[in-house]
Formats: sequence, structure tokens, C-alpha cells
Amino acid sequence: MSKPVVAVVGRPNVGKSTLFNALAGSRISIVEDTPGVTRDRIYADVTWLNYHFTMVDTGGIEPDTGDIILSRMREQAETAIMTADVILFLTDVRQGLVDADYKVADMLRRAGRPVLLVVNKVDSFEKFMPDVYEFYNLGLGDPIPISAAGRLGIGDLLDEVVKQFNPSDLEEEEDDRPKIAVIGKPNAGKSSIINKLLGEERVIVSPIAGTTRDAIDTTVVRNGQEYVFIDTAGLRRKSKIKEELERYSIIRTVTAVERCDVAVLIIDATEGVTEQDAKIAGIAHERGKGVIIAVNKWDLIEKDDHTMKKFTDEIWQKLSYMPYAEMIFLSAKTGQRLPKLFDLIDAVIENCALRVQTGVLNEILTEAMAMKQPPSDKGKRLRIYYITQVSVKPPTFVMFVNDKKLTHFSYTRYIENQIRTTFGFRGTPVRFIYRERKEK
Repeated sequence: MSKPVVAVVGRPNVGKSTLFNALAGSRISIVEDTPGVTRDRIYADVTWLNYHFTMVDTGGIEPDTGDIILSRMREQAETAIMTADVILFLTDVRQGLVDADYKVADMLRRAGRPVLLVVNKVDSFEKFMPDVYEFYNLGLGDPIPISAAGRLGIGDLLDEVVKQFNPSDLEEEEDDRPKIAVIGKPNAGKSSIINKLLGEERVIVSPIAGTTRDAIDTTVVRNGQEYVFIDTAGLRRKSKIKEELERYSIIRTVTAVERCDVAVLIIDATEGVTEQDAKIAGIAHERGKGVIIAVNKWDLIEKDDHTMKKFTDEIWQKLSYMPYAEMIFLSAKTGQRLPKLFDLIDAVIENCALRVQTGVLNEILTEAMAMKQPPSDKGKRLRIYYITQVSVKPPTFVMFVNDKKLTHFSYTRYIENQIRTTFGFRGTPVRFIYRERKEK
């Protein structure tokens, strides 16, 4: 089941970041020390009344500073429209209606997507409500007054958001075909790989409109097994503005990764692994998806005995937080190693769904603790009583301990390595949850 996507659209300084943080809660303020994991969050998971959705911030729209900016505004709004199930159009009651609001409203009205008009900075309903009525002129229905900073009207806004969700999209889909999101920077070769797979396998292609958005899914059949490839390469920009390019790539990636079983990260061998590659990979890692790193354009690289090792070391240095990922060097142009990609996808899907018996897990845990004692603090030592696997996709384990404060990430990593040594779990992250159980 894919989560609905809610996009926040608006001019700079209307309070998008404040609203974003208010809705995302504490999640947004957590800064991880893991290199490459996205810290300048433009997306967050939000829960309201048992509804779960992903919110994306589309950045500031500024149409009044020349044609290039105007084209950026148009592309940004189109990107939000293409990826979102509901659009929050944020305006500012203190600035009032401006020309840019009319231009964006006109664009959104023609899009045919649910749009909620939100009027921010209404710190006092009594004082500002007469000014709110002015926004009826945009022709987008009833304006919803809020104060993101003062947390006023947020509940009413969320009530309206979840009313817009399509019930059929929220139901579990009975589609057990493997779904593979092909992610990466623009021009890394994502579409070329999918096109080559279609040509190589000589299959009937059925482009299916995505369940909740306009992304095109492509079915590839190999050895009687259907695979659904989700291509995130629909991004074409005339102006090469790095920050905006990166923002759009990430918005597309989030929506694709939500729906996939395995994410294939395409890295351009001629450019090497970049900071943007690390951010895009971090999205799949955080969402617990299987990951395959595919280094494309390998045919263009001059090679010697050390080329592959040098390239591999560079990738692991940048993507050090996901050492479990599988890696393959290939070429979309020549078809080199493309058949092996399917073998890796099959293996990673199997590992994501792997279950380990509780008895075997506890044998591994006992042996691991005998080889290396759990950490202690101020004379009190961590005791791990029991471990059990509670879910798959990704494999998730619960450890019952005497005191969660005594747990340390380095010892968790040690336990993880012992489990991986026995069962592999290649290509999939694993999660650990600690539960306290008082000593008898």
C-alpha cells in the first residue's frame, strides 16, 4: 500500500517551513550523524486520525523576477501536481492577495487535483477573518485559516486533508508482483536501463498509470515472472539550477520509493558517486527498502586491475551507512551484466522477506554475548534477555533488555553483524527495537 502524497506549494515567506515543521512534529528536527542521510528534509511522514501520508515541500515560488524564475515556478508547480494526491496552496493573510497567487491558482485549478487553499499567519481569527474572505477571489473554494507558528487551525486543516484521500488508494492492493524503483540523478541512465531491459527480454510492455499519481509503471516479464519497474526519470529542466534540480529529484524519489520493494540506485560511472547520490540512497535506507547500487556506463571507463576496487571503495566511503547494499557494474548501452540485475533483485526481495526462528536467533545472541560483553555504565551492565523477529520488509527484531539507556549503537551494530554473518540479509536493512523488561 502506498501512502498518499501531500505537497505544500506557495511563495517564499508565507510560512511553508513553519507549517511543514508543525505537521511533521519532532521527526523533522532529528539530525542524524550518518553521512549522506538527508538532513535538509523536504519530505516527512505525517499521521492524523489513523491516516498516514507523506508530505513534500516544493520550495518557494517567486514569479516576479524574470522569465527564468517564471519558468522555475511553472516547473515546480507542475512537479508538485504530478507527484501529489492533495495540494496545499499556502498564502499569507498579512501580505494579502498578490499577482503571483493568481498565477499559481490558475495553474492548480487546471490540474484537476484536489487543492486546499490555506491562509497562514491568522494569529487571531477575530482580527483577521475579514481579510481571509479576500482569498475567495482565487476561485479555489473555502480558504482555511491557520497560524502555523501558533498552531491554530492545524487540526481543522488536517481533517480537510484526509477527506480528500481516495478510499480506493488507501486499500491494500492485491498486487504481489515485485516493484522496483529505478532512482538516481537525472541523466544517470535510468530510462536507458529500463528500455534496454524491455528490448533484451522481448516482452509485451503494458504501461500502467501509477495508482495515485501520473508516474508510468512498466511491466517487464522474465522467465514467466512479472516485474513492475517504476521510472523516476520524468524530469527535464532547461535551467540548470542545482538546488532546484536536486529538490525535484528527491520529491520524485520519495514518491517512487514509497511504492517499491527494491530500489535500484543508478550511479553514473563517468561522474562517480556524488553527494546527491548519497541523499537519494538515504531515502530508500530510511524507508527500510532493499537497495541495489547499479554503476551504469561502465563501458566508458578505462580499466586496469584496480579500477573496480577503487570505484567500490569510493562508493562505500560515501554510502557508509548502507554496507548491506548489493552492487553491480553494468552498461545500459551494451547490455553488459543486465541479466544479472534480475538475479540480484530476486535475491534482495527474498532477503527482505526472510524470517529467522526465535530459537536460532537466541543461540546467535548467546554466542555473541559470550564473545563480547554488552556495554555497561556507572557499574550497571546491559543485559539482553531475549530476541525475536517481529516483522519483515525490512526484517525487524525486538530485543528485551534490563535498561534501554544502557544500549549503544556500536553494540547493536555488533549484534547485527553476527546475524548477518549467519543469514546474510544482503541488500536489505535490518531494524532493532529495544523493550525494557524489569529483572525479577
